[in-house]
Amino acid sequence: MVRFSWPHPKTRSTVLPQAPGPLLVRKPRMFQGLVGQSRAMRRLYWKIEALAETRGTVLIIGESGTGKELVARAIRDCADPNSPFVALNCAAIPKDLIESELFGHRKGAFSGANAEHLGLFRAAHGGTLFLDEVTEMALEMQSKLLRAVQERTVRPVGSLREVPIDVRLISSTNRDPEQAVRSGNLRQDLYYRLQANVIEVPPLRHRLEDIPELVEHFLALFNRTLRPKVVVEGIAEDALAALKRHTWPGNVRELSNAIESAFTFSRATIIGLKDLPASVMESHPSLGSQESANKSPETAHALTIGSFAEAEREVITRALRRTGGNKAAAAALLGISRKKLYARVDKYGI
Repeated sequence: MVRFSWPHPKTRSTVLPQAPGPLLVRKPRMFQGLVGQSRAMRRLYWKIEALAETRGTVLIIGESGTGKELVARAIRDCADPNSPFVALNCAAIPKDLIESELFGHRKGAFSGANAEHLGLFRAAHGGTLFLDEVTEMALEMQSKLLRAVQERTVRPVGSLREVPIDVRLISSTNRDPEQAVRSGNLRQDLYYRLQANVIEVPPLRHRLEDIPELVEHFLALFNRTLRPKVVVEGIAEDALAALKRHTWPGNVRELSNAIESAFTFSRATIIGLKDLPASVMESHPSLGSQESANKSPETAHALTIGSFAEAEREVITRALRRTGGNKAAAAALLGISRKKLYARVDKYGI
């Protein structure tokens, strides 16, 4: 296993003051793909290294957009970076297909099964299977998942034979798991099995000091992957201040989207405050007060209503709150398909 010299979360770290002027892009320090030096993140790294010593099940708890899959991959990479890593979003697979997806099926097991399918458990043999949003899985399927974890065997659909597996299961949820048990979205016996090793990913609003390094990471990433005509060298002080004041309900995913948007539409080498999305610009106090003073009542009313995208994001957020985070129920409440809801959730970083 690879060891890293990260300080224990209880130790103090010295942060050198930055020189005045824009924050310029440099190569950020990373821990297995994760970025941030805050106390919350250093504690997370410490737990990841501890979990890499074991092969037990892990439950990752965190809000949408915090990077739960990155944490799962980091656990695998610390333990054995060459082992398989297979991921499945339980909310994205119809309940009548998920059993075949996980356990596989025999040829002819059902209509359309024209060939044998190994399933994700056997595809991850010797490595890690990551089940994202496990609380969105149907209760009947949760029972079969529990048996597979306990017995370390799977039975492909249409087969009478149990197949042994050697897989580490890592699950995640954006819900409070105890609340999910009370509301009937998570079987209590499965929760007891999964909660042996629980790890919580902090929301971005609890580690705002990591924003400069995250911005550096995303600017370097987009300079490399988007291949812009003008290389972006950094971000202005007032723009960075606005990023630090924003509450980030969509967490790191929302920050990534905000930087990518500014990156795309800016034609300068330094991203300025005006290049940021409206929701982030409003977090800058001087700009907010100045714009409020210059607005007529009609303009202020229009901004209160907001753009169509902002209104759509608010409606979706309210529906998810009303359904306790259950995306299937929220889609039904909104009268749209689950696929469309998932696309909107990713688009707005909800």
